[in-house]
Amino acid sequence: MGKVHVSSHPLVAHKVTLLRDVNTEPKRFRELVDEITSLLLYEATLDFPLREIEVQTPLATTRGYDLQWRIGFVPILRAGLGMVPAALRLMPFAEVWHLGIYREHDTLRPVEYYNKLPQDMKIDVALVLDPMLATGGSAVAAVDVLKLRNLSAVRFVGLIAAPEGIEALTRAHPDIEIYVAAVDSHLNDQAYIVPGLGDAGDRQFGTG
Repeated sequence: MGKVHVSSHPLVAHKVTLLRDVNTEPKRFRELVDEITSLLLYEATLDFPLREIEVQTPLATTRGYDLQWRIGFVPILRAGLGMVPAALRLMPFAEVWHLGIYREHDTLRPVEYYNKLPQDMKIDVALVLDPMLATGGSAVAAVDVLKLRNLSAVRFVGLIAAPEGIEALTRAHPDIEIYVAAVDSHLNDQAYIVPGLGDAGDRQFGTG
């Protein structure tokens, strides 16, 4: 799998099962997206570099650590929005940039319709947030945009991936680290992940 990291955490497996359930209502669905995102980001940041600092406790001065990298989150609208609260709770100092990409119904090609990424990115690593890695088109387009701004350290964090999406993203950007909760069987003829969980945006926001 190379740079593809599939969580083996029991809590992730349990929560993904609840997420898939057609009877899970939007409120609980959003909560599960939030909970799984926290667990995945823990894994996606395990190798982030630290710098040593001193900190004063009530009793003494001791050695501590500060994150060395400046971090940016790039949620792909709209489904990626549900992953942002968990990300900011873990890293409230991070920047958040929004990128709107939708999949054109007939061609399945990604279409960028909203971009609030600054030209001058004063960060060291960007984490692209999108619950589903299906065809991979949106993820590839997002990484393309980030690399055009000379940002080389990019990671993708999602909930469920299809083999087709993983192949597309790794073929276009073999340097990208991919962190997901599960890899499913395949895409159907409408490019939905099977067994999947349906449309992540619709299920989060009750619009399906």
